[in-house]
Amino acid sequence: MSQPGWTEQHRGDLVTGTVAFAARAGVVLWSSGRFPPAADGVYYHAIAVRVAEGLGSTWLWPDGKITYAAHYPVGYPALLAIGYWLAGASPVVGAWVNALLGTVAAIAVHRLALQTLSPLRARWALGAGLAVALHPGLVMYTPALMTEGVTASLLAIAAWMASLRSGRGLALLGLVMGMVTLVRPQSLVLAPCLGFVSLAAGSWWQRLRRAGLATGLALLVCAPWTIRNCVRMQRCALVSYNGGWNLLIGAEGNGTWMPIDVPEPCRTVWDEAGKDACFHREALGLIARAPGRWLGLVPTRLAATFDYAGAPGYYLHASNAEAFGDGPKVALGAVETIYERVAYLGALAFAGLAAGPRRRVRLVIAVVAALLLFQVHAYLGVLGLVMALALLGQSLVAGPVLPSATFFVLLATAAVHAVFFGAGRYSMVAFPLVTALGFAVLTAGEKERDTTRP
Repeated sequence: MSQPGWTEQHRGDLVTGTVAFAARAGVVLWSSGRFPPAADGVYYHAIAVRVAEGLGSTWLWPDGKITYAAHYPVGYPALLAIGYWLAGASPVVGAWVNALLGTVAAIAVHRLALQTLSPLRARWALGAGLAVALHPGLVMYTPALMTEGVTASLLAIAAWMASLRSGRGLALLGLVMGMVTLVRPQSLVLAPCLGFVSLAAGSWWQRLRRAGLATGLALLVCAPWTIRNCVRMQRCALVSYNGGWNLLIGAEGNGTWMPIDVPEPCRTVWDEAGKDACFHREALGLIARAPGRWLGLVPTRLAATFDYAGAPGYYLHASNAEAFGDGPKVALGAVETIYERVAYLGALAFAGLAAGPRRRVRLVIAVVAALLLFQVHAYLGVLGLVMALALLGQSLVAGPVLPSATFFVLLATAAVHAVFFGAGRYSMVAFPLVTALGFAVLTAGEKERDTTRP
């Protein structure tokens, strides 16, 4: 199977990139000066400013004391700090950083779709890129100084690197996965997964070797920061010290984020790393004393994650309720939800119709999941998509990267938030890949696939 020519392929990249950047630039210009950092964005912005000023990842307390900080992952503040150092420490600069990453992610999705679809359907690959370029949730989240949109972009770029037929692609995959791990530490579990499906072919041993190389490179990228943590924070941590805090929220709460009281044994622990370790111990104690309650909240956590995102409207409203009131928030949430449901519907059609083993079973699961997708608890439809893709078995990992990357990202997201707690914004990391997979249904029924990659 021949690939699209240089002109056609890069023309698609140019169109996708132009539309993606124009949409995001429009939102940045509209939001400039109107929406200050909100929620976790307050902390990311503050740390980024200090990093840009050469003060490192430190925190200035009201009493004037300065301490080393690593509660929040350093990756996103570091990215913001580059922009702040070049153009000034303003939230609008952070929004431009988000816009650039979102643009590259749309191009990455276009390339992944080109690999999945045949050259004769290159226009549909362009459609996949444009669908991500204009995704209302991703576009309107551009002003948010939050990590989910950036993580979604970096994971799409990582999947693109995994699709390249060269050792250079594997090296770039490790580099990007190291970056995304510094932004969102749980993303590290995807490094071996994407390494395993990279380069299209090879024995199981060769695939495992590539998985190990991708993971090792990602860890190498994180190593300087990990060493810094060990030296400066009295306890070692790969990236950040908030795992215990998050686990305690999941153990003590109702399945979603909620403020928690500091447990009695932790109230006199002041250093950041020690307090998180104390939270971790207390969380494990709560789970051990009432495992049934903790397990019983798994459906609630998944529902909170996949039923409804609404992150852009929530952030803009929280940042400036006068500029973005309840009406616009609800309207944006409705448009975003419909868009996402249609994307998941297309992905389910691919999972049900794709050539490979257990096709009848997959088709039944896809139909049931599609019906559930438009019910109150859409997370059941998302889990159906994961199950249908899993039933592809070896066909999933032997074919183009887009379906396997979508599967692994959704599976990892569900697994992580089933353990900790759920929130709609966490599902955003899968939006670019799920949206693109919906277009792959056009070739889902083909019995013969050439997995040669652009």
